[in-house]
Amino acid sequence: MTAIASLLSPRSVAVIGASSDPRKTAGLPVRFLRKHHFPGAIYPVNPRLADIDGLTCYPDVAALPETPDVAIVLLGAARAADAVRELAAMGTRAAIVVASGFSETGDDGAQRQRALREAAGAMRILGPNTIGLVNVTDSMTLAVSGVLEMDRFPVGAIGVVSQSGGVLGSLLSRAAARGIGLSKLVATGNEVDLEIADFVDHLADDADTQVIALYIESIRNGAKFRAAASKAAAAGKRVVAFKVGRSEAGAAAAASHTGALAGSDRMYDALFEDCGVIRAEAFGDLLDVAAALATGRLPKGPRVAILTSTGGAGTLVADSLNLAGLQTPHPDENTGVRLRALLPGDFASMDRNPIDVTLAGLQPAVLRGAIEVLQDSPTYDAFVIVVGSSGVAQPALMADAIDACLARSDKPVIAYVSPHAPAAAALLTERKVPAFAAPESCAVALAGMLHARTWQPPRPDFRLRSAVVTDPPIAGSLDEAAAKALFARYGIQCAHETVVTTAAEAEAAARAIAGPVALKILSGAIMHKSDVGGVAIGLSADGIGAELEAMRAIVAARTGHRIDRFIVQETIADGVELIVGLRRDNLGSAILLGLGGVTAELYADTALVMLPLTGRLSREQAADLPRKLKVWPLLDGYRGRPKADVDALTEAIVAFSEMAAALGDRLMEAEINPLFVLPAGRGVRAADGVAILR
Repeated sequence: MTAIASLLSPRSVAVIGASSDPRKTAGLPVRFLRKHHFPGAIYPVNPRLADIDGLTCYPDVAALPETPDVAIVLLGAARAADAVRELAAMGTRAAIVVASGFSETGDDGAQRQRALREAAGAMRILGPNTIGLVNVTDSMTLAVSGVLEMDRFPVGAIGVVSQSGGVLGSLLSRAAARGIGLSKLVATGNEVDLEIADFVDHLADDADTQVIALYIESIRNGAKFRAAASKAAAAGKRVVAFKVGRSEAGAAAAASHTGALAGSDRMYDALFEDCGVIRAEAFGDLLDVAAALATGRLPKGPRVAILTSTGGAGTLVADSLNLAGLQTPHPDENTGVRLRALLPGDFASMDRNPIDVTLAGLQPAVLRGAIEVLQDSPTYDAFVIVVGSSGVAQPALMADAIDACLARSDKPVIAYVSPHAPAAAALLTERKVPAFAAPESCAVALAGMLHARTWQPPRPDFRLRSAVVTDPPIAGSLDEAAAKALFARYGIQCAHETVVTTAAEAEAAARAIAGPVALKILSGAIMHKSDVGGVAIGLSADGIGAELEAMRAIVAARTGHRIDRFIVQETIADGVELIVGLRRDNLGSAILLGLGGVTAELYADTALVMLPLTGRLSREQAADLPRKLKVWPLLDGYRGRPKADVDALTEAIVAFSEMAAALGDRLMEAEINPLFVLPAGRGVRAADGVAILR
C-alpha cells in the first residue's frame, strides 16, 4: 500500500495535540472520527489529559502503543516540526499538518516550512495549512472542517482535490445539498510535500473515482501535473479544474511580445488542453460539469433536444445551448410523427425544438413516450428535460418516468428545474439525471461532456532531424541578425537583408535589393526598435544614408546607446503578418502563434500549444494552430484575397518548435515578429526576431 493509500484509508490514526473540548479545532478530529464510525484505532496525544471521549490519551508520540499509519498534527507552527520528526522516526507513513503560519506568512514562515519538510524525512506530509481529507467512499474523516457536522454525505464517483481548505468544505456541503455523490476529498494546503498532481495520479487508479474535480491556485510542477492528468485521461477518468486568479496578467517577459500575449492564465489553458483537463470557467461550473460527467454518458455530437412543459423555460435553455456552440435542430420527420402520435389532435409544437408537451399535463405515459422517441431519434445526441412547477409538485413521478427510460439508450439526459426546488433537483441528481437550477448550467454541463467525448491526446513528433544544431556558438540576448541566423539554421526562411555600418554601405545595400527597403537599428540591448525610433520603412537608395544618420542620433538621444550597426531589409508587402513565439514557465513550454506586427499586443489574437516534454510539435499540431485564430480567414482567402502559404507556415511552426526542443532550457526566450506568410507557393519570411540563450 502506498503512503497516499494509507493516508486515505488508514487502519490507525494518531491525533497529536488532541483536545477534549469538541468545540475547539483540536477537538474536532477525534469527534468526527467517532461520529462517522471510523473502524480503526484512534490514539489521542496530549500530556495533560488521561482520556478523550473514552479513548486513552497518550502523553507523547513515544508512548503510543503502536506506529500509527497516519497522524493528524494539531500543534502550532513552532512545535509541529518536532512532532513530525518523532512520527517519522517511528515509521509513520504520512502526517497531516493542520497549522498555518508557514510559507503563506512570509520569510520566517517559509523557513519553518523548510524545517518541517526536513523533519519529515521519508514520511509524506499533507499540508501544512490544511483542513485535511475525507474519504467519503469509506466514511473516513481526517479533517477539521465544520462541514463534517453533517450526518450523511452522498457517496459517488467524483474525487475532489483543492488547494483551499475552505473551498473543499464548500464543495462538500454544496454537493451534499444537491445530491451529488463524492468519493475522496483532499485539501493540499501549502503543499510542502504532497501536491495536487500526487492525488490526481492516485485517483487515476482509484476504482471508486471516475471524475476528478480540482480547485487550483497554482501548479508548482507542470511536468508532474501533465503526467498525472494524462494518466487519468488514459484511464478514462475525466478531470475538471477551476483555476482561481485568472484575472492576473502574470509576469510578462521583458524582451518579447510573447511574454505578454502568453500570460500565465493562457499557459494554464494550453496545459489543460494538452492533457484533456476541462476548464471550469466559473466556480459553480466545477460541480456542474463534474456531476454531468459522473453519469458516464457522453454525447456523440452537439445536437440537443429540449423536452419541456413550459415554453419560456425551454426557450431559456435553447438560447443557452446555442450560445455555448451546441445545436438544437428540429425533429426529423419520423421523430415528429412519433411525437405527434403521443397526443390527440393537432399539436404543432411537436415539430419544433424545444418540444413542448404542456397540453399533455403531467402524464407519465406521455413523458416516458416522448423520452423514448428522443432516445431513438437519429437527430439528437443528448437531451434536456425541463421540470416545471407541476413536476416539482410530484418530483418522484418525474424522476421515476425518466429513470425508467435511462437503460434504453446511452444518450446523456440532464434536467433544468425551472422553479426553485432544490429537493426535486437533488432527487433527480441522485437518480443519475444531473439537475440544474440555471439554463446556463445545462449548456456548460453538456459542453463539458462534449469536450470529454471529442478530446484526443496530442501525438507529438519525437523525431529531431539530423541536421539540427544543438550547440550554437552564441549566447546572451541576440541581436536581430544573430537571432534570424539561429532561426535559419533550423530551416526557417528569413527576409533578404544586409548588415551595414555606414551611410554609404546602406545606399549600396538598398540598390542591390532594388526596391523600397526598411532600415532598422541592430542591437542586442534594444528589442523593441520601433518604440525608440529605430525603424523606417519605404526608403530608397537616395535617401537611406541621411535616414541612417538621423536614426542614429534619435536612438542615442532616447536610449543613451550609440548604434553602430543597421539592417537594410527588403520590403515585404503582400504577406499576412504573424508572430511565432516560445513561452517557458513552471508549467512547461508553449509555442504561441498570433496576429503579428507592432499591434500584436493590442489585438492579442493568439493560440498556444504545449511543447511536448520531448520532441517537437507534430505537423498536425502545427497545422491546427492558425485555424484557432480570428485572423484565419485572411490566411484562407477572405473575400477574394489570395490564399496564404499555410503549408509553409506549418513547416515554419514545426521548425520553430524543433529549435525549442533541441536547445531545451538553453533557449530562454524566442520570437519571430513579424513572420510574413506569403501567397500560396511563395513560402514565409522571418522579418524580425528575438532570441535569448543561456
